Amino acid sequence: MPLTILEHALAAQILTRLRDIGTPPQQFRPLTRALTQILVVEAARTLPTRPRTVRTPLEETPGVLLATEVVLVPVLRAGLGMLDAALELLPESTVGYVGLERDEATAIATSYYCKLPPTQDRTAFLLDPMLATGGSAAWAANQLYSAGAAHVVLLCVVAAPQGVARLAESFPKLHVITASLDRDLNDRKYILPGLGDFGDRLYGTF
Repeated sequence: MPLTILEHALAAQILTRLRDIGTPPQQFRPLTRALTQILVVEAARTLPTRPRTVRTPLEETPGVLLATEVVLVPVLRAGLGMLDAALELLPESTVGYVGLERDEATAIATSYYCKLPPTQDRTAFLLDPMLATGGSAAWAANQLYSAGAAHVVLLCVVAAPQGVARLAESFPKLHVITASLDRDLNDRKYILPGLGDFGDRLYGTF
């Protein structure tokens, strides 16, 4: 399974501020948007293109346009913090939603909502900031592949080795792009060093 860990000074600085317990939600949200855009730029690096000739103020010149339709799928609720940033770079994308709720006692996610646009033969960017056990991402990826997605790319802020291993076993073609591969999971299945509950920090629901 392809795994890309960002090696970018700006991404590293943003991640440091996201990890900081002193970063309030009003700063956490724009930092999330900024890091998401770096992740999207990396994810879009190899999207297919088609030629397009345009006229500049001086002359005609060859250029390219994207030749594939991208489906953006945030995992509710934390993934919503990544959606607007992705749409700014890929405004012609369609959007689906996957709702998963984690049981704090068992760390097992259960689905309460799934709404996808046409996905057949398209590239899907799955937006889920935390890849911990991999349960949520695996469920969402299965829905996308079952709906006919040609390629699935998971964009996450931080990932744990356990989640990466689970996806690699279940979906060897899925591509994970993350700002950091963190050390481990604790006994509550939270990522270490991580940055806490992403949704709570995003929306201030502590």
